Amino acid sequence: MKKYVLTVVLCTLFFPAGCRDSLANSTYVLRLPGVPESWEAVLGEPRWRVEWINSNGLKKTVTASKNDVIEICLPPRWISAVTAAPFWPEKGISAGIFKPAGAIFPFDADFSGVEKALALSWQGGVEAVLYWELARAAVLANGEGSVRQPQNFNWPRFRQLFDNFEGAAGAESLNEEVRSDPWLADWRNIAERTVQSGFDRRRLVPEARTQIKVSAGSGPWTGTSPFAARLFFEGESVFPARQAADTWVSAEGILRCNTEAWIFIKWE
Repeated sequence: MKKYVLTVVLCTLFFPAGCRDSLANSTYVLRLPGVPESWEAVLGEPRWRVEWINSNGLKKTVTASKNDVIEICLPPRWISAVTAAPFWPEKGISAGIFKPAGAIFPFDADFSGVEKALALSWQGGVEAVLYWELARAAVLANGEGSVRQPQNFNWPRFRQLFDNFEGAAGAESLNEEVRSDPWLADWRNIAERTVQSGFDRRRLVPEARTQIKVSAGSGPWTGTSPFAARLFFEGESVFPARQAADTWVSAEGILRCNTEAWIFIKWE
């Protein structure tokens, strides 16, 4: 079994200069989530690309397999994000195509065991990507001086929007499609608007999509979101499409499509 030890210190991009000198790092073992059955049935077990920010403000990566132990060191007094993107190189699917798992530290830290752990989840992947997008938008808008940095975002309250139990804070106010599949929303746009004028849950709506006819088999088809239902067509195949390219996979091959065109490649 391979073992990776990574040192992670949050960067001056997000935090005051010199903060890293006053922080003692703590080591956490990453717990990756189970792979959706629909993905595994077609693609098998993935490899993972784990991402974090180092002390120089650069995003660093490490790749790992299912049985690898991944340890990371995190500054205990700062909120930070970790993502783990699944990919299948033998299928020609690189990291970044399928949606990542993720965690927000310290909210997903587990101190109950012998080893301290950080639990990554598929919902946490949405939050971690929003973290990166908020950081990007803050720098583009105001440089390092923006007060709407991701470490200042109200993560516990944001999570309540996706609680499904009766009486939850977001139970009746969040768009139902986005609650079911958060990746339908345009998180880059949401982050940019949040940095400009603050967070508004009414912006959490599905990104505009049109229908495109495809001749590529009946399916079932699996998308890149772990929350999305599989598609099966008895007659004509009609896929939802955005301007940006989307990916779908089936037992027969891989489909990439946008509003203008599509391409289907059979597995070798």
